[in-house]
Amino acid sequence: MKPTSLRIALAVAAALMLPSAHSEEVASVNTNFRITGSDRVVVEAYDDPIVQGVTCYVSRARTGGVKGTLGIAEDPTEASIACRQVGALHFTGPVKQQADVFTVSMSLIFKSLHVVRVVDAKRNTLVYLTYSDRVVSGSAKNSVSAVPMPPGTTIPVR
Repeated sequence: MKPTSLRIALAVAAALMLPSAHSEEVASVNTNFRITGSDRVVVEAYDDPIVQGVTCYVSRARTGGVKGTLGIAEDPTEASIACRQVGALHFTGPVKQQADVFTVSMSLIFKSLHVVRVVDAKRNTLVYLTYSDRVVSGSAKNSVSAVPMPPGTTIPVR
């Protein structure tokens, strides 16, 4: 198997094994009208599964048209993130220094959007980074957000 074919096969296998992130669409706006379905920007809310009381809001472009309707379009790599404390903080377990929190497919199998949680222990803050990757080449386009812990709250790092 050629190195490129092997990378594609591994990426396909990895994409099929990714846990799907549970999101709630909060809003969307149309950006390009199409009779078969408009392109749009959506805002989705993702609750951190390990840190209860933190929600990340991700805005990203979604491709419309026939391909978008069928779920086979490749969405653009642009995304933005804002994470906030939305309730009392509770850690369901120890938090890794750096871990993928959410992964969402942006195409049938070749592109994914990631949200990574990083612990900034010195500042007692959780940092959330969003970026996209692709089988052959990823994108350096990214966005970052931070959620400082309230006084008296310590992040349980493993």
